[in-house]
Amino acid sequence: MPIYMDRHDISEEITAEYIAMMYQKDLKVQYLYGCKGMTYWWDVNRKNTFCLFEAPNRKAIQEMHNHAHGELPTSIIEVNEKIVKSFLGRIEDPKDAKLTIANKPAFRVIMVLETSNYLNRLEANQFTIFTQKFHNSVSKTLKRFNGSIVKKDNNSYLVSFKSVTDAVLCALKIQYNFKYITSKNDATNHKLKIALATGIPVTDKENIFEETITLATRMCEVVKEQVVVTSEIKALYENENRGIFVDKKLICTLKPAEEKFLTRLLDFIENFWDKPNFNVNYFSRELGYSKSQLYRKLKKLTGKSPSNFIREFRLHRALNSLHGQLGNISEVAYRTGFNSPAYFAKCFKDKYGILPSKYMQQHII
Repeated sequence: MPIYMDRHDISEEITAEYIAMMYQKDLKVQYLYGCKGMTYWWDVNRKNTFCLFEAPNRKAIQEMHNHAHGELPTSIIEVNEKIVKSFLGRIEDPKDAKLTIANKPAFRVIMVLETSNYLNRLEANQFTIFTQKFHNSVSKTLKRFNGSIVKKDNNSYLVSFKSVTDAVLCALKIQYNFKYITSKNDATNHKLKIALATGIPVTDKENIFEETITLATRMCEVVKEQVVVTSEIKALYENENRGIFVDKKLICTLKPAEEKFLTRLLDFIENFWDKPNFNVNYFSRELGYSKSQLYRKLKKLTGKSPSNFIREFRLHRALNSLHGQLGNISEVAYRTGFNSPAYFAKCFKDKYGILPSKYMQQHII
């Protein structure tokens, strides 16, 4: 039977004891709707609760809640129990802790870590001496700082933390260790990037922690600094550590306006990058900025001009197409917005150090 997680946004006066009572009422009537309660989380600070149920469908969960206490969820998503456990640490209630479990929030810090350029990340099955050293180092550091690995390959990690302090110190330790496991010959291919963002498991998106993962991934791949965190990470860390934050030279903190700009920027370009009339003028006009404003904002955030940012975005899409054998070189070039295969080949070689024809030879079986 499918597993669902729902979110309830609770008013200020609601207590943990009341939430526990609501959950117990759900359990008393769940059999009428073919549901089975697994566990729940309650956040006293953020005033939301998340329930995990086996159920035939979303409608059954809504009807069960309505019958039990009338508190309908704000949102419901289908989830994978292994992924839930990786993010949140459990999928069932401890048998002897029904009430105390309600005071454990589902709020998490999400770390996205990438170690390679885009070409090498795409070839994530490549295993080298570097990756062996890197994984050994990262695994030890994550364990030390209580990080839970949700997903990994040879070039990237997705990690969940309960503690902001643990997440920040872990990122700094990985950053410190990285320079000792990267040889001079590997420096071009292996460039560490780490991003930290905070969030809750269920929003208006379809997948668990999707909103937070998307933001952290974009920060990791787009922001020019090596380690970057959201403004909320900084505020929570300072609160936990009496106003002390780490050296700005080691960690970049995005301002709320920069986070908003990054989200708007990537949402827009992902929807319009392949339009025939997509260029810098179109880009700036549709985002509501002058060309000079867009240049300043993008250069500060990414280190790239708008034209270079667009070109690199298209090259990444072209590389994905070539890797997936979704057309020949000419077809891919035109489909990703390049005016000629020759110019595409030049840009591809400049970016990835290999001609697209050579890349195709190496990857077509």
